[in-house]
Amino acid sequence: MIPNLFPLPVTPKRVREALAECSVPRIAVVMPAYRVGRRPLALIARMPASVGWIFVVDDACPEGSGDEVARHCVDPRVQVLRHDANQGVGGAVVTGYQAALQTPAEAVVKLDGDGQMDPDLIDRLAAPVLARRADYNKGNRFHQVSDVRRMPRIRLLGNAWLSFLSKLSTGYWQLFDPTNGFTAIHRDVLEQLPLPFLARRYFFESDLLFRLGQLRAVVHEMPMPAVYDDEPSSLRPLQQIWPFLRGHGRNLLRRIVYDYLLRGFSMASVQLLLGLALLGGGGAFGLWQWIDHAARGVTASAGTVMLAALPVLIGMQCLLAWLAHDMAAWPREPICADTPPKDPPIAVRPAAEIS
Repeated sequence: MIPNLFPLPVTPKRVREALAECSVPRIAVVMPAYRVGRRPLALIARMPASVGWIFVVDDACPEGSGDEVARHCVDPRVQVLRHDANQGVGGAVVTGYQAALQTPAEAVVKLDGDGQMDPDLIDRLAAPVLARRADYNKGNRFHQVSDVRRMPRIRLLGNAWLSFLSKLSTGYWQLFDPTNGFTAIHRDVLEQLPLPFLARRYFFESDLLFRLGQLRAVVHEMPMPAVYDDEPSSLRPLQQIWPFLRGHGRNLLRRIVYDYLLRGFSMASVQLLLGLALLGGGGAFGLWQWIDHAARGVTASAGTVMLAALPVLIGMQCLLAWLAHDMAAWPREPICADTPPKDPPIAVRPAAEIS
């Protein structure tokens, strides 16, 4: 005789409760902890039941944030990982990712420990990843106009500029808010990433998007409210200008070489090379002629002007054609969709502690 799993009378509410008890956690959370005090404790208390593993990474925090969690938290899902030396937010997340890969979790969510991200949104963030509709899902604080209006001006301008640089260097032209750290990634994609080579500091999220672009991973965005408090931030914007410019410039060069020269050569490659050559050559010739004629005090002939202007115009048209192709070439088929779903784990306990 088959036992009755649901007590009588059977109601929709009791069915949902019984199914919830039988469900298996599929999400692991990585929480970097650096100068966040006891705020991770409040976040852990709000973690949904779908989260089976919580890795709090103490990145050599001088305030002992990891010790606070280890001392006061009784949640069996929590493990505190520690760095002997500060490795930056990227280093902390990589350590958490490596620990999460030792569990059966299907999706890994990154949640900062500063309280600016709502744990109640974790299920919504991970949903397209668990459904294999996306390889990576990230928050976007710019979706709602009301949130943008409340954002500090310096943050708004900085994020707008960084978003443009990220679009250019990663190829994800449809994305915004690239430095948003509220993310979810499928484990099948995470296993393919070169974790030891990811940027370790604040460029981590942007560098991760570049690596995902090289894998042709599908990235979605989830609207989320922007939350700012009066706590001091470890980020010093002026000190990060050069690292971000250097990182985006390096990744842009890599992307052009990988996508348009090594792994494929198309009409877009011809347009890019021809556009750069004509624009650079025409601009250099025009500048040389302008300096020469200005020094001699004579007016350049119409032929000389056209000889400089025509390559510049054609070069710009070629680059615009390449840009249109690049914008339309974003990935559409998730990588994780090609991998058959694994059997659900039979245990819901956290993975063994990693020192």
